[in-house]
Amino acid sequence: MQYRRGRYSWVLRPILMVYDLFIINLLAYILLDFNQDPLFFFSYDFLNNKHFLYLLYSIIFWLVSAYFLKFYEVYRFTSALEIFLLLIKQFVVYGIGLFAFEGAFRSIDINAFHNLKYLLIVFIFISFLKICTYYLLKTFRVYLRGNLRDVIIIGSGEEITALKNLFLSKQDLGYKLKGIYSNNKKALVTGNIEQSFKLLESSENIDEIYCSIDELSESDVNKYVKHAYLRNCNIKFVPKTNKILTKRLKASFYEYTPVLSFQSVALNNDFNKFIKRSFDILLSLIIIVFILSWLSVILFVIIKIESKGPLFYKHKRNGLNYKEFNCYKYRSLTTTKEIKGTYVKEDDQRLTKIGRLMRITSIDELPQFFNVLKGDMSVVGPRPHMPSYTEDYSKKINKFNFIFRHNVKPGITGLAQVKGYRGEIKTDTDIINRIKYDIFYIENWSLLLDIKIILKTIYNIIVGEEKAY
Repeated sequence: MQYRRGRYSWVLRPILMVYDLFIINLLAYILLDFNQDPLFFFSYDFLNNKHFLYLLYSIIFWLVSAYFLKFYEVYRFTSALEIFLLLIKQFVVYGIGLFAFEGAFRSIDINAFHNLKYLLIVFIFISFLKICTYYLLKTFRVYLRGNLRDVIIIGSGEEITALKNLFLSKQDLGYKLKGIYSNNKKALVTGNIEQSFKLLESSENIDEIYCSIDELSESDVNKYVKHAYLRNCNIKFVPKTNKILTKRLKASFYEYTPVLSFQSVALNNDFNKFIKRSFDILLSLIIIVFILSWLSVILFVIIKIESKGPLFYKHKRNGLNYKEFNCYKYRSLTTTKEIKGTYVKEDDQRLTKIGRLMRITSIDELPQFFNVLKGDMSVVGPRPHMPSYTEDYSKKINKFNFIFRHNVKPGITGLAQVKGYRGEIKTDTDIINRIKYDIFYIENWSLLLDIKIILKTIYNIIVGEEKAY
């Protein structure tokens, strides 16, 4: 979850991309002879124009390699050495790409020395602007006090002290510390945890929240994550140094202090989110128009005859970034009141006759396609929990894993459900395995996996499931 608010430095990334591509192709046109008249570049025979083909090839290859090498992912805490290593890696890969292009055309016969000369000059031009931009931004922050980020720190301990000292001593990083909050009465802080929430509610200008996650309860973590989501600010976690290893969150180092943020996964890629959202909307409209439109009328009559109460039952659930929403179901119980510890059990006396049938066939879940259409849920994803259960489960699961699970939209069905971990949580193993499959799904998402889970869900409904009650 990375946001940019009220800052213009993000404009530098596309500017640098355009500059890099311009330099690459301008110098290729000047320095590399593809065994044809340079003026041939302006002809209309594009398929035989090596300069034009190289233009397309270089743009695609440069951007793809830059994406995988994270060439343009330079942040204010990135060191000059890391930038230099990025430049070296990018040009080694790009050099291989250049020789591959020339090897694909037998008619191109360019001396290796000329290729190395071209790569060196391009390297100098691109490195010069990239490094100059890096230091100009640092100077801008120190002397003109621009490009600053307002931050607060939550917690205490050695790691928090190191982070505080870094923010205060390294003004070129551009972090403006607004306060340190902790319930540790022995620590030198601005205020307690409750006061930090009051600050966040009253201020619109906090850009980043740094939390010592080992010091916070799950309830507090929920509140900070939800605030960050609603106010479009960044939240990062400062772990104990002996707990830094985790695949769920991305580790960055502010000098020697580890800081964790939500890992970028395929499911949160903008293009993949568009694909998944489009699939969700299409499938939801089909189900709502062609199934719920007539099924709801029939169930309304049957449910009303058997017991008093509404057709639909709505209950609070934790969704994306712990945001609470009303999750819809067909009412299958005689009661509509949600009470902690009331998972439906086998032979539950609250179940109506039609309710038992709906739950066995999972028909009661169909109204959640309205949630999908609204954007609160996805067709496939981790199943949402009651807010009261969220805190209980988090005590049995690694906090990093549990936070990571809430970094995507919940689903009507999911990998854990088709693997048998649905419904009532009888033992700790049930919730541990459910989270394990949820994490696997998030890390390995693909549209094909979604379709496979949907088909498996339909198959399970037909053949029946042990925990379908």
